[in-house]
Amino acid sequence: MKQLKSWLRAHQLITQIILVCLADALVGVSYGAMAVTSGFDLWVPLSLSLLVLAGASEFLFIGILGAGGSAITAAIAGILVNTRLLAFGFGLNHQLSRGWRRLLACHLMNDESVVFGVSQKSDELNKKAYWLSGLGILLVWPLGTLAGAMLGGIIQDTHALGLDAMFPAILIALVLPKLDDYKKVIRALSGTLLSILSTPFLPVGLPVLLSLSAIMMKRRRKNG
Repeated sequence: MKQLKSWLRAHQLITQIILVCLADALVGVSYGAMAVTSGFDLWVPLSLSLLVLAGASEFLFIGILGAGGSAITAAIAGILVNTRLLAFGFGLNHQLSRGWRRLLACHLMNDESVVFGVSQKSDELNKKAYWLSGLGILLVWPLGTLAGAMLGGIIQDTHALGLDAMFPAILIALVLPKLDDYKKVIRALSGTLLSILSTPFLPVGLPVLLSLSAIMMKRRRKNG
């Protein structure tokens, strides 16, 4: 019976990771199409998808440059969006391994791999889920970008596909089952509210980091 339950959990986890990777691939299609229709050569979005591997900052970078902004401004905006990963890294020491694998694990860090890597029943399963989802996205995100760039001449309005809403919807669906007691619900709602209220006043990327810092302060006070 225990082996059956273990198999079912593993099957469910793999299915969830595959679905998320599929959604990321579709968003990558939108990203590649947007980049090409904005006048960028194929190598630009494709290089970013391999070397940056962070969809939100890549969209922002391409969007700023496409609107006539400077490369420095676009790079700073992308870095600000990704500052949340610094907070994520504090809670992922076990998943990041050691040596050269740690460098690769840091490159694989994104919202999806973090969600999978902290929501399993054991540290070992967290590590496997983190690596499986991270490597899956490393594969499908550039492929989706390449496909979108090739279809860029066909897809005139990428926003009409609604792909930008698919990604956050899937993340919310993965997170909601983990909010299994009122304390977690209160912390999640508090972080969300803090992020929403600070959005009009802070640069892109900082509201999310601010909400995460509140959670870290809560944990630090509890440990103290």
